[in-house]
Parts: sequence; C-alpha cells; structure tokens
Amino acid sequence: MTDRRTLLTGALLLAGSPTLAASEAGSGASSGASESRPVGGLELALAAAAPSTPTGLAISRSGRVFVMMPRFTADVPITVGEVMPDGSVKPYPDAQANRPDPGRPQASLFHVPNGVFDRDDTLWLLDAGLPEGKGAPVPGGAKLVQIDLGQNRVLRVVPLDSGITPTSSLNDLRVGSRDGRPVAYITDQGQGEEGAILAVDLRSGLVMRRLDGHASTKSQKGIVKFVEDRPVMQTKGDGPPQHPKGGANGIALSPDGARLYYAPLMGRRLYAVETAGLLDPKASDAEVAATVRDLGEKGMTGGLTTDSQDRIYLSLQEHNAVGRRDPDGRISVVAADPRLVWADTFWITPDRWLYISAAQVNRRPEFNGGRDLQQPPYAILRMRIDADPVDGR
Repeated sequence: MTDRRTLLTGALLLAGSPTLAASEAGSGASSGASESRPVGGLELALAAAAPSTPTGLAISRSGRVFVMMPRFTADVPITVGEVMPDGSVKPYPDAQANRPDPGRPQASLFHVPNGVFDRDDTLWLLDAGLPEGKGAPVPGGAKLVQIDLGQNRVLRVVPLDSGITPTSSLNDLRVGSRDGRPVAYITDQGQGEEGAILAVDLRSGLVMRRLDGHASTKSQKGIVKFVEDRPVMQTKGDGPPQHPKGGANGIALSPDGARLYYAPLMGRRLYAVETAGLLDPKASDAEVAATVRDLGEKGMTGGLTTDSQDRIYLSLQEHNAVGRRDPDGRISVVAADPRLVWADTFWITPDRWLYISAAQVNRRPEFNGGRDLQQPPYAILRMRIDADPVDGR
C-alpha cells in the first residue's frame, strides 16, 4: 500500500507551478483550453477580496465567477457576490437582495452557503434561511433561487420549508434531471448531530426529506479534525472548546444521475444513495435507506464533485490537498498547496479546469477564541484535469 506521506510529497511537488495573474484568468475562469498544459498542479486563478468567508463557488460557461458567503453573523454585508477580474466582489444580483428581511423572506437572501449552474447556465442559489448562521430558519427563508445571468434577475423561487426542521442548516446542492424532470438534491448538515438529504422536484416544487437521522447523514462522534497542524475546536461563550459537529455536507452526482455521493462534515467515510427513490412518494424511508452504500474511508472533506469518468474529487482539508477517488475505490492525492486553506467547493469548467475555493473557515473567530485569523483575499485555485464536468456538477 502506498504511504499517504509519499502521495502528499508527490502532490506538493506538482503544486509548484507559477501563479496566474488575474488578467490571465479573464473574467475569472479560463475562456479557452490550453492543451499544452500538463494535468495536475495547482495555480492561483483569482484572489477574491470577499467581505466574509467564501465557502461556495460557481462559474458560468462564459467565465463569470460567483462566491457564496454564509451569513455566520449579522455583520456579514453580503451572502452572494460576483468576483470581478481585479478580485473585487460585488453584491449579486444586487445589494438590496442581499439585505435579509424577515418580512420579505422570498425576496431577500439570508444565508447562502452554495450555488450551482444548471445545463441552461442559469444560477441556482441555496438559501438556508438562517438568521446569523444559527437558530430556527426564518419562515419562508429556506429556498432555492433561480437567476438568469443575461438580465441578472430572479426567474423563480422554490420554497423549502416543507423539507426542513427548526435545527436545519442546508449546506450544498446539485441540480440535474431524473426521468426527464429537473431535480435538485440538497444536504442538510443540521445544527447538531442530525443530518438529512432533501430531494426537490423543480417542476412541481415537491420537497422530500430523506435519510433524516440516518447513520450516513449524521455527524460522527469521536472525530477530531486537524487543519493547519491544529485541531479545529469551537468555542461558545465562556464554555470550554468543543469539537464542531456537522452532518451531511459535501454532495456530488454520478454522470448518469443514478447515484448521489455525500459525506458528513464531521466524518471520514463516503456514502452513496440511489436517486431513483429519493423523489418517489411511494418509496418508504426504509426502502431509500436500503440503497445507501458505504464507500469507505476518504479523509476529512468539505465539498465534493465528480467528473465525466465518475471520479470523485475530495477536498482533503487536513492536508491542504485535492484527492480523487476512482470508480474502483482507489484514492490518490492529485495536488496540494499551502494556500489551499480549508479546501471547500469545487467547480469543473468545460475546458477541463478544476477550480477550488480556499475558504479559511478554520481561521474564523469561533474556532480561535474570538480572534479572526482570516487573511483576505481568499484564494481560488485551479488545476488541469483530463475529464469533462458532469451536468449539475
């Protein structure tokens, strides 16, 4: 068996490629493939001057780059922004939409951890509806918001209230199709140990809550997470530091849409569930749970994504690295970089660039005794891969 340290050493050697100036990245994403570039090796695509922790990342086909900044505290000015070529971040779709208003929950954005583009290149934002990152979601605040990039306007809002609980914390999503209908899959990591997966029929608005409290969606007990050579410990008030909790977090779709891959934030194992039963009202929770597969150890991760070869990319947060799981179960470290602090969200562009955000979550005040150790701007790194993206990412 190959030693993990050997893999990491090789990956670090690959990571020594020179950084890109923002101008080379165009509006953020590369506009054309460069076949002479080797596969592998992380380089800086953009340095985003985000006003808060940018966990989410989505890139349009035309190269527009968007970051999502969960409103962990009331002083977070915006929760969705577009990254400009110079790295500045402007509110998206506008400043008014980014002002949380419980009186207009369908028209304002509260706490957006992530967003994705669908096959029509419209942007879907996931709003967890949380006031200041915790507490019960604002009534009507949890929703999916579809935005047309051509006119920068909201096309549709899909309420998610019927699929959440008072302790929900919606985290990540994928959009795709199932039996010819548009669907969305969402992870609920919860605000404690419990998690779940939501399946949404984007045509009818039906929301199904699945695997609620299932072992695969729960925060795993006894897990210690190390980032930047330190255990990640959370402090609340005058209480002692505690290990954070987090259920179902990262999520990805197989190329054929038949399987949904996911993992708890606090957990080292990867799971898959068949999508056929997730939106089937006739399928019982037990029948859905029977299709869950434990795919084994994968390290401590945040975001996941898949490519057209059904390989799963892993944000190896403890190693500032990118891992990849092949369909046969083999996992390798394909790149690493000290700038990749709290690797979070992946995005694959049509010209075969794999982008990943470095969110610096472990440097937030709640993990450092009230001290904010984040160092903006936040790196968005990228590397060449040898496969295409999957619809719905």
